[in-house]
Order: sequence, then C-alpha cells, then structure tokens
Amino acid sequence: MRIVLGREGIRESQAGRVGYHFAMAYRFFSVPAVALAIAAFAGARSAGQAPSAAPVPRTGPPAATAGADSPSAKPASKSTWTPTRTPDGQPDLQGYWTNATFTPLERPAEFAGKEFFTPEEAAAFEKQRVDAFLGQPADNIHYDDAIWQTETYKKGVSGLRTSLIVDPRDGRIPPLTPEARKRAADRAARRGNPDDAAENRTNLERCLTWGADVPPLLPAVYYANLQIIQGAGYVVVMTETIHSARIIPLDGRPHLGRNLRPWIGDSRGHWEGNTLVVDTTNYSGKIGFRGAAENLRVTERFSRVDADTIRYEFTVDDPTTWTRSWSAEIPMRRMQGPLYEYACTEGNYGLANILRGARVDDAKAEAAEKANPN
Repeated sequence: MRIVLGREGIRESQAGRVGYHFAMAYRFFSVPAVALAIAAFAGARSAGQAPSAAPVPRTGPPAATAGADSPSAKPASKSTWTPTRTPDGQPDLQGYWTNATFTPLERPAEFAGKEFFTPEEAAAFEKQRVDAFLGQPADNIHYDDAIWQTETYKKGVSGLRTSLIVDPRDGRIPPLTPEARKRAADRAARRGNPDDAAENRTNLERCLTWGADVPPLLPAVYYANLQIIQGAGYVVVMTETIHSARIIPLDGRPHLGRNLRPWIGDSRGHWEGNTLVVDTTNYSGKIGFRGAAENLRVTERFSRVDADTIRYEFTVDDPTTWTRSWSAEIPMRRMQGPLYEYACTEGNYGLANILRGARVDDAKAEAAEKANPN
C-alpha cells in the first residue's frame, strides 16, 4: 500500500519507513485465509504431470536485468511440450504467475507507428526503466522504492512489443465518446474536495481496489503476482494486489441479474480447446475502469503455451465509453509462490494523515480569518 504523507510537517522517520516496507514487502506470516478456503475445494494436480523448469524465485538477490520475456531471453521450446490436465480433465493452468513487464499498456508517442522494438531498442528501453527505478532521488521522501518494490524475478519487455495493446494497431486506447467525457466530468464534480473526507479519495488510496484485481488483469505497479487454482467446475484467479479471489464458474450458468454488481464484476468461463475463455459483466459503477461505466464487458483468454508461460489476452468493450473495442496481450510467467497477504488497510496511515493535515490547515485558516476579520 502506498503511504501518502500528510501536510503541515507530518512525516515518517527513516527507520519507521524501512520497518514498514519490510512488513509490507515480506509478509511471510500472513498467508490469506481465503487461500485456505479455496484450497478446500481445489482438485489435486494431475499425477504423472510432465516436469517443468524451475519457477522464477522470490528469494535471492534483486534482479535488474532483462527478464524471461525480454529480447535477450531464449524462447521456450513448445514442440516437445504437451499440455497437462487436472483430474477432471481441464487444461491445467494452476500455479503462481507474474504478469510484471516494462512494456507499457499504450504505445509511447516516441514509438508511434512502430509495433515492435528491435532487440537493441528493447534493451535500451529496459535499461532506461531500471535506471530510473534504481536512481530514486535522495530527497524523495515517498518510499525507498528500490528496497521494497524489487522482486527477485526478472522483468523485461514483453515479446519486443512497444505496447501491450495489439488492437487498434496504433497501440492506443480508442477515444472516449462524448457521453463518457461528460460522465467523467460529472463524477469529478460529485467527488468533492479530496481533503474533506475519506469517501472523496480514490479507490486506491482507500485500499478498496488498485484495479489489478479487476478484469482485465493489468500488471500492478508492484507485486504483480497471481495464483490460479482449479477445482471441479471452477477456476479461481487470486491476485496478490489487492488480494481478491475471483471464482469463475464453468457450468454455463447465466450472469447475475443486472442489479447485482460486484466490485470485480461477474465472471463466467468456458473452454475453447485448451484456452479458458472468461466473460465478465455486471461491473460496479464505482470501479470506473478508465472511464468505463456499468456497460463494460471484458473477454479474457488464458492459454498455456508451455510449462512456464500463459498467454493472457483480453478484449474490452463498452460502446458508451469508447468509440470502439480494444484488445491487449500480456505473457504470464510462472514464479515461485506463495502469495502473501497485502495488508493495505492495516497500514494505511497516509489516508488518516492527509485528513488530519487538512484539518490543521482548516483550523489555521479559521484562526487567521478571526484574527483579521476584514
């Protein structure tokens, strides 16, 4: 969770920050209770499953070089790999995965018209991102980012692409409709002064959702990790940030009624060959995914392409928000678990400090007004 420092001199000590970072980043003794509940119905993995390469570890020295999905990595051999299956016959997607990548969702302006990097361009792009991450200025009193955000697996550029978005071909999210622009303005007007109440802050600052747990599964800023668990007739996708568990039925049942709108939407899945296709509707209007409304529909495709990789594709559609649908592709790489509890609310000192600092400012302004009534 992100600490936002309050005003009027509210600061944390360096020692306090470091202690908090390690409590958040290495949450070894607080495995989510939800994982235990899910495991109760999850089927055992198939006996005789083909062995795979060692997973990407979460222990050891931090990595700051090209990742498994980077231009310098050798592609996995798919010709000798046979998809494994769960005891009830589902293609096996189970395990711990990361979708961390340096590839941006939208294509940067400097790469306009260029769908793919050359290997040299990709290496330079990676290095630029790593250097910026490790070169945090000494006077930046936010987090010590390189200490606590660094995972031990490597993070690279996904498939030499200059954007995760593959459609439209320009790698950009389509323009908002006039209705969506008006909706965004109305939402901002209703929110009020963010310093007045916790309810006026963003979902992220309130630890309600970071968006990484809401389909589509975009990489989180940090802890971009997830676990997939399968049981008879169900698939569960559990994200580390912000520890949501999405239970996806596979039995063909209809979506919930339109008046029932979970924060993470209502997902229904089915298999097309070895690909899990998930249709999610019924989003809460409180999510506001990139300006979308309750008509948002997301179609996800999970395809295990080798022992250590899932090709994750999604298409986003909401005709009341964008002038056309758009699609993206993100590789998910196998990593070493487990996931750890992301105790966002428990450590959300920043939210209280922001509001406390604002009340100090209010009191000072009121005192000044009384002292100088004219």
